[in-house]
This record gives sequence, C-alpha cells and structure tokens, in this order.
Amino acid sequence: MGFQICPMGFCFWVCFVFLSCSLSFVSSLVANATVDGAVFIDGKAPIGTIDDDFVCATLDWWPPEKCDYGTCSWGLAGLLNLDLSKNIFLNAVKAFSPLKIRLGGTLQDKVIYGTVDNQQPCTSFVKNTSEMFGFTQGCLPMNRWDELNSFFQKAGAKVIFGLNALAGRTIDSNGEAVGAWNYTNAESFIRYTVGKNYTIHGWELGNELCGSGVGTRVSANQYAADTAALHGVVQNVYKNVDLKPLIIAPGGFYDSDWFKEYINKTTKSFDVVTHHIYNLGPGVDDHLVEKILDPSVLDGESGTFSGLHNIIKSSSTSAVAWVGEAGGAYNSGHNLVTNAFVFSFCALLWHRLMGRNVLSTSFTGSEKIRSYTHCAKQSKGITLLLINLDNSTTVQAKLVFNSTMTLRHKHRSRTSHHKHKIHRTTVIKLPKGTDAKIRREEYHLTAKDGNLQSQTVQLNGNILSVNSSGIIPPLEPLRINSAKPIVVAPLSIVFTHMPDVTVAACKVQP
Repeated sequence: MGFQICPMGFCFWVCFVFLSCSLSFVSSLVANATVDGAVFIDGKAPIGTIDDDFVCATLDWWPPEKCDYGTCSWGLAGLLNLDLSKNIFLNAVKAFSPLKIRLGGTLQDKVIYGTVDNQQPCTSFVKNTSEMFGFTQGCLPMNRWDELNSFFQKAGAKVIFGLNALAGRTIDSNGEAVGAWNYTNAESFIRYTVGKNYTIHGWELGNELCGSGVGTRVSANQYAADTAALHGVVQNVYKNVDLKPLIIAPGGFYDSDWFKEYINKTTKSFDVVTHHIYNLGPGVDDHLVEKILDPSVLDGESGTFSGLHNIIKSSSTSAVAWVGEAGGAYNSGHNLVTNAFVFSFCALLWHRLMGRNVLSTSFTGSEKIRSYTHCAKQSKGITLLLINLDNSTTVQAKLVFNSTMTLRHKHRSRTSHHKHKIHRTTVIKLPKGTDAKIRREEYHLTAKDGNLQSQTVQLNGNILSVNSSGIIPPLEPLRINSAKPIVVAPLSIVFTHMPDVTVAACKVQP
C-alpha cells in the first residue's frame, strides 16, 4: 500500500516494502517490445542544488463536508479533524525528518485564531454554498494548536503556517479584495506561538490571491505592503528570539506581471516566493491518466520555472523560489487517479537516495522515459531515477558520461580498492580485471497486476505494506551486476544507486 502524507494539495506517497527480494524479478520485467536506450549524464559540474529536506507536504483545512464531483474525499483528514494519535502518520512524518509541513490551503483565508483577545466566536467551518469557497468562516482553537505542535515536535517536522491574508478586506464588484491587511488577530496568534516556545520555520501570507486569484484577488502593490507589514510583526514579536522564521508569500498561481511587480516591491521584506502547480487541470477531467503519461504535458510546466527564475535573477531580491503546493489536479483530485499508482511517486526513496547536487541528464531511445540524476545521498556515487511512461515497451538503458568519471572496485581479496578513470563521452563499461561482482542497487516500483489505477504498489515484485503497528520496514534494493543494462519495465519507476560511480560534480559542496 502507499500512505498519502496529505489527502490533496501538496501530495506525496510514502511507500513501504517487505524485506524479501529476488533477482529473478528483473528478468520478469522484460515483456512486450524491448528497446535499447542510453542515459547521458554530464558529471562535470552540478546544474543546480536542492535542500536536504526537499520533499515537503501540506495539511489542509477542509472539513468532511468538502465534496467535489459527487465524491467527498477528505473525511477526517483536515487540520481540525485529523487523528494525531495514529502511528502510521507519525512514523511517515518521522521517516522524512526533518519534513517541511505547510499548514494551509483554500480555507486558510477564512480562518480566525482563538486567542484570548479574539472577539469572535471560535466555531468550526459550516458548509454554505452562498459563501466564498462554499464554507463559512472557521476558527483554530488554541488547544488544537497546542495538540498540533505537540505532534510536530514529536515527529521532528518543520512547520510553515499559512496566515489568513483576507482579514480586514472587502471584496468589490470586480471581485478584487481591497484595503490593507488587518493583522491584529494574526499578530496575537504569532505572539501566542512564540510565548509557547513553538518553533515555526516560516509564516506564509495568503493562499492563491495573486494574479487573477482563486475566489478573489489582491493587487501586487497591496500584497507587497501587506508582506512588509508581516515582516514588521515578525521582527517585533521575535525580537528576543535568536532564530527568526522565514517570511513566505504569495502561495498562488504564477502570473508573470503580478509576480514581477510584487518581487520588485518586496526585495527586503520576504525570504521565499512560493507558487502552486496544478498542471493537470480540474479533477473532473476524464483524461487525467492520458495527461499524466504525456511528456508534452509534463514538460509544459518548465516555462513557469524559467519565468520565475528570470524574474528573481533580474531583481535585487535575495528570496528563493519554492513550489508551495503541487496537487496535480485541483478540486480534490479524482478517485482512482490521484489516489492510485498512476499518480504516485515514492518520496521516501527520493528522500533517502537523491542527494543535493543535480546533474544534467537526458535520454535517447524513447520519448517516454523521464530521467533524473543526483549525487547520491549516502555514498560518493550517483543515483539515477528513470520513469517509463510507455505502456508496452521495456527499455534497456546503458549509461553514457560526458566527463571524467571514476569507477571504484575491489579485488576479490576485498583488501584494497582500485580506481579506473574514464574520460570524455564514454559508455560505462567495467574495465578488464574488474571484479564481476560489483553491484548497483535498484528499486523497481510497479502497480499490482499492471493496473495503473490500482491502489496497491509493488517494490521489486513485492506488495508494499506496513504492519498493524504502522512500523515502516527497511526499503531493500535488488543488487544487480553493474555490467548489465538497467531494465525499465512499462509504466514503472526505477531508482538506481551506483555507489562506485563517482564524478567531478559530486565533489562540489552544495
């Protein structure tokens, strides 16, 4: 099975596996058509870096009554309803320690905080179709905030809290939220948090109010002023605290003109610019599976990244860019698509295997292979990720390096190491005399019975599961002779850790 960290929004799957593995699994992968391919890895220098805690998740506010297209998918997964005593949830978060957890989503801009000086009733959200987003205002009681923080401290999570950015505004006839942000209740909540010694990694202002907005919008000029106000509040409240939290905004969909104006007017008042990705469109779409398997759809988001990168680069800001939410299909996704194998990604394996330095990687032989290489997280080697979007073709991949690389191996006596350097663009081969038992580690993820919409995931041919106590067992790889090509079955995900392949890019400190 897979355990979904958050029900929708910024969703990742943590996969678990039985310990028993068999080398015979690789031979069983070869089915239907088979083609040869090559992975080109430029190991001269990294093309980018990621954080150690790159994988992150969102916990949303939606109550059980949130329904889309006839499906009420949230259940008791919202921040006010989530059972924090479940071991499976605690163990999943701890497995990523430290995991960034963002608390936010659509209803965050309708949340008030039940502090002592709050003058309004602290009641839960109530469904009301005449209200924006379909619900009334809701409230976070301070005893629930205490419970959440107790859980986060136990789990070792880094908390990013999304503040209500609509407080004090009115919505005009054009649908724009006008007026300055009233931060009185937010400041009281921040003071309560600091007084309790709760550590907050970052305060994020608003959810999807930038550009044309969702439900309503705020102008870039006003949002910049409000961000400066939040910065002032945080500096004041945290004046006697050594470790200051990050100021994060705007947490919405990328609009080049809006983001450019906003970033240029907030150069000194915030640390992280966040944007959201739902490139599959609404969850009601009957063609979601086809979109997920279409490389052109997946490639389409690159324009957003490059556009935002260029705006930041041309500005005097020191802020960095994050994807604050990436649910794929909005409006709670689609049953048996966004909660099935076709939408899965084994985040725990990524967290354990993929290091900070990113290497330029490309693939020839099939347009349906997605390829990614990082310096390995727990060795001096590299980790390659291959995703096969083709439903009938197995790919046998060889490695090609465009740099000086070193293949480390041992004599059969196991008493000494030898190294062989390979220069320029080279297909990796084991040099003569190399121990034939040099192994790489492979993790093959497939859907049960080949059904993409299955909710059962297999690792190396074994069904993924956890025991009744919610304990996550070790994730054990197959150990494959490094002289063999990497076999990527149709509609599968393969992580390959090569601890004995070292490149110059992995000697660079991120």
